[in-house]
Amino acid sequence: MNTSILIVMLVTSIIIGFLGLLAFLWGLKTGQFDDEKKMMEGVLFDGVDDLNEAAKKEQKQKNIKRSKNEQNL
Repeated sequence: MNTSILIVMLVTSIIIGFLGLLAFLWGLKTGQFDDEKKMMEGVLFDGVDDLNEAAKKEQKQKNIKRSKNEQNL
């Protein structure tokens, strides 16, 4: 094969891959993958035990984060 064709194909694929990566990172940053409706519907159908467990887990994570911050100071 011709070397110039390979170079063009390589450069084109790198550019397309880079654009895809930028689009994905933009989607993450702007919250395109957040599904608030699913989360809110999940809360409607959760039982009391599930909600209490989620609250305990959130409190535990806050305590861990707080203790890490105190250790860093």
